[in-house]
Amino acid sequence: MFRRMCLSRANEITLRQLHQNGQIECLVYLSSVGQEAVAAGLSMAMPGAWVVGQHRCHALYLSFGGNHRLMIDEMLGLPSGGNRGLGRSPTIQDFANGIVGHTGLIGDQVPVAAGVAMNPGSRGRVVTVFGDGTAEEDYVLATLGFAATRRLPILFVCEDNDLSVLTPTRDRRSWQMVEVAAGFGLPAVDIADDPWLVEHWATRMAENLPALINVRTCRELWHVGTGCDGPPEWNRFELTCEKLKNLGLGDRAEAIKNETQQQVDALWNERLRTRSGI
Repeated sequence: MFRRMCLSRANEITLRQLHQNGQIECLVYLSSVGQEAVAAGLSMAMPGAWVVGQHRCHALYLSFGGNHRLMIDEMLGLPSGGNRGLGRSPTIQDFANGIVGHTGLIGDQVPVAAGVAMNPGSRGRVVTVFGDGTAEEDYVLATLGFAATRRLPILFVCEDNDLSVLTPTRDRRSWQMVEVAAGFGLPAVDIADDPWLVEHWATRMAENLPALINVRTCRELWHVGTGCDGPPEWNRFELTCEKLKNLGLGDRAEAIKNETQQQVDALWNERLRTRSGI
């Protein structure tokens, strides 16, 4: 699980550097600098599930086994990308590994997940992830009710960083996601973004789908990764590293982190050379 967190984080760090250097021109939704634990925990709990992510989906894609080369080629606008280089950051997909891309319409992945769950070929379980701002869209709430009525095998996961762009939840609504989900008859829980906690609850909730998990997260960067207001309230990646150190696994964790960053950098450099025709 920690290796998956490192993969997601290393990819975002490299991607941000390339974007800042002008080597990637498209808009990128940096998704996992601070939120990598959620996707990693979910992927450990629900292997083989269909995954329907949001526009901020890089960590989810990588944690659930999406082809990294296809993702990079898509970011670089290459015809060998997952969407032939035409969709870029929000739309990355890998049907061969059960990962459905996003269209760019905020929240549309949630009703799409219902459609996937109704397909006999859905392999039994579907995970869909959305943000706390997306949770306020009418078709998202309607899908919760529809899934409850039809008993669709969906795990709804809200990555709740208490912000819609820069507007806090208290200024947007007076209700809580878990209360609404429970009102529809869904098992629902509100948890912190500890990766082991996410894995535990996802495993438990997967036994009684549909269900919802609201995960309190803290993303380090602004909406599209251009900056931040200051140090994050907490850094789950660093907290996880500290926990592993306390368990006597600090050296192993550091080795995994360095090894993963090197592998990610090597793959990005290879694909950049391909784009340049070198």
